[in-house]
Amino acid sequence: MRIEKITDCKKRFLDLLLLADEQEDMIDRYLERGEMFALFDPDLKSLCVLTDEGEGMCELKSLATYERHQGQGYATRLLERVFRHYRDRYSDMLVGTGENPRILAFYERRGFAFSHRLKNFFTDNYRKPIVEDGVQLTDMICLKKSLRCGR
Repeated sequence: MRIEKITDCKKRFLDLLLLADEQEDMIDRYLERGEMFALFDPDLKSLCVLTDEGEGMCELKSLATYERHQGQGYATRLLERVFRHYRDRYSDMLVGTGENPRILAFYERRGFAFSHRLKNFFTDNYRKPIVEDGVQLTDMICLKKSLRCGR
């Protein structure tokens, strides 16, 4: 297994990015300014994109694992690497997600806690309704993790 920082031609991973963010123009808002990391074992399994949000904060904009490889720990290993990579550069990491109990629990198990809610984010910013596990997403739930704990 290896994790690589991807610095060019990030759009070649669009199929996987669209699993995490279903609208390409939303991905375009952060992709080029973000840092991308990809996990290979031996082929591509998972990737993430993080952005600098200023004032010691970075944001996990995208985290995706191919569906056939979900539940095998790839996203967790990728996040652990990213936490280590950024802990000297940022004090906190944000992530925004829908109100999906399964996904919220995933992030909470990795040390994220509720920060705030962006009302109507998905209905105001996406052309089509986004449905996860049979529930239409409306608000974005923002979670925060300290990167400097346990140093």
